[in-house]
Amino acid sequence: MTPLSAFDKTPRTRVVFGNGALVRLGELARSLASRALVVTDAGIVKAGHAERARDSLRAAGLKVELFDRVHENPSTRDVTDCVAVARAFQADLIIGLGGGSSMDTAKGCNFIITNGGEMKDYWGVNKATKEMLPLIAVPTTAGTGSECQSFALISDEVTHAKMACGDTKAAAKIALLDPELTISMPQRVTVLTGIDAIAHAIETAVTKKRNAISAMYSREAFRLLTGGFERVLRDPNDLEARGFMLLGAAFAGTAIENSMLGAAHSCANPLTAHFDIVHGHAVGLMLPHVIRFNSVRVESALEYRDLYDGDLAGRVSILLNEARLPGKLADLGVAEDDISKLAAEAATQWTAQFNPREVTVADFAKLYEAAM
Repeated sequence: MTPLSAFDKTPRTRVVFGNGALVRLGELARSLASRALVVTDAGIVKAGHAERARDSLRAAGLKVELFDRVHENPSTRDVTDCVAVARAFQADLIIGLGGGSSMDTAKGCNFIITNGGEMKDYWGVNKATKEMLPLIAVPTTAGTGSECQSFALISDEVTHAKMACGDTKAAAKIALLDPELTISMPQRVTVLTGIDAIAHAIETAVTKKRNAISAMYSREAFRLLTGGFERVLRDPNDLEARGFMLLGAAFAGTAIENSMLGAAHSCANPLTAHFDIVHGHAVGLMLPHVIRFNSVRVESALEYRDLYDGDLAGRVSILLNEARLPGKLADLGVAEDDISKLAAEAATQWTAQFNPREVTVADFAKLYEAAM
């Protein structure tokens, strides 16, 4: 048995799950406020989800404004633009509708509109001094699990540093999980967000902060995600499998909130910043190598041995192959000369400190070399 760490857990987010649950958005929002800002992106608008959300809110008697200019990997510019719209509208409720980028932008906006200053002022944990507006998170991807986390990941527009701004007050009041919203995801988005969620389930299971609560969520997330991922690859309209993925991603997000992440995410962020490798791909590509690195210190499989056949690192590699994602950094434009810079940056990432085995700059260099 792995020794148990102490924890102090108060559920902050009400989770509403079910096919067609978006129709309940207005009813749920009405219990919180009267002027809702919907934060989303152009793709969600094109898919019709924003209009459906707006219809539900208006039918419940709320005033509604739409901010649809969220970009992937949101920066401080996205937050600034969103804040301007929120202030002009005098929003008293924020709704993040979309993937992790929309939810992060919504949270970032909430920090600034209620507490002032700049995003860098909140880089870290619990630096906001004033209460925030209520937030409803409505994910349309099964990936980040941001709907069940109190962190906003925002990149500095100038330095491109990814700032993790966490605060218990930033957590969503309600996470509305409707599997039907994920059917419209392009196959590539389904793959990349799914791999990211699986990485969350695996890394949270072994971090230094792992505890009884996080372990419970990590295990169930892994079961749901691995059970749904290959089914969704075969049939994108498999609604039950979509539900597995969406709920699994939310549970993995809850595990992150209690356990944090590890070296695979530390490796991924510099790859995204310098080579535009999508986050989910970067994490998935590095994950098998990190699992093998950690296996010297911990039993990486933990309780998962009854849920899959073969070694865990090999299983992840198989999933990447089935998803038709390039499995080598050299295929993505990374050269041997880049490794020292990548390793130095990876060692500064905040998730590195939670990895179960200490990771030095030299260790990160070896991980990148293994992935070349």
